[in-house]
Amino acid sequence: MQEQILAVQKMQDYIDTHLQDEITMADLSRVSFFSPWYSYRLFQQYTGLTPSAYIRRLRLSKSALYLKNHGLRIADVAFELGFGSVDGYQRAFFREFGCNPSEYVKESIPIILFNPYGVKFREVRKEPVTMENLQCVFVQAIRKPERKVLVKRGLQAEDYFSYCEEVGCDVWNLLLSMNSLDGEPVSMWLPEFYKKPHTSTYVQGVEVTPDYHGVIPEGFDVIILPEKEYLMFQGEPFEEEKYCEAIQAVQQAMDRYDPSIIGFEWDDSSPRIQLEPRGIRGYIELRAVKRKNGIA
Repeated sequence: MQEQILAVQKMQDYIDTHLQDEITMADLSRVSFFSPWYSYRLFQQYTGLTPSAYIRRLRLSKSALYLKNHGLRIADVAFELGFGSVDGYQRAFFREFGCNPSEYVKESIPIILFNPYGVKFREVRKEPVTMENLQCVFVQAIRKPERKVLVKRGLQAEDYFSYCEEVGCDVWNLLLSMNSLDGEPVSMWLPEFYKKPHTSTYVQGVEVTPDYHGVIPEGFDVIILPEKEYLMFQGEPFEEEKYCEAIQAVQQAMDRYDPSIIGFEWDDSSPRIQLEPRGIRGYIELRAVKRKNGIA
């Protein structure tokens, strides 16, 4: 079973790094070390999609991010990602997202991106981990401005895993399609003040400017957060499949940290903020603070 999972993961990795090239079953068979027929069967079994459907959806989602983040022309994006014509690309984009590429860019329409996780991560479970090696955690004081946050609430979720069970994982893919203050969505643990009755502590959302009057996705709420100082805790880079250990290392360091040594105290009237765990940069979490005893 583990051999099959690794084979599919190798195919996913190959697709991700060769998305701008023509990808054939022969290519996927070569990296998986199984026959083309068996590779096709394994890929569909573990991802729920045929390789061609997976590649098409991933290319369309990458194209949306290119349009949003880099301001490229529609034609350039279409041909860069291997679509045969601009018309064909626009039709495929509409079928996938329900709007045209130009509408998405001009009107900032939120769309649910296809952002697949590697199949090997499904084997990872959130269990207590014994930290065998001491890891460095960097601490930095930052100030975040007043802002609105468009959030999707759950029911009782206290963490990412229970949140996904309640609302699904597509919320994050929707948020990735939207413009945000810091260029990425956030997850938050809300204090009681920002919660609604019978809703979750853990939410996901996107931070926008206080004067934002754009589209609010269906089922989302808007909360307003004041300008606030935070301590940002950032762990070491990690192997992607070890994200649970990376999160735990930072959270344990945060629990032990005494902010008074730099003139602060915790301010739990503001949400705690979690950024997407990315191995290349290390896990990042932010906790609000206030100046202790009026110290400047």
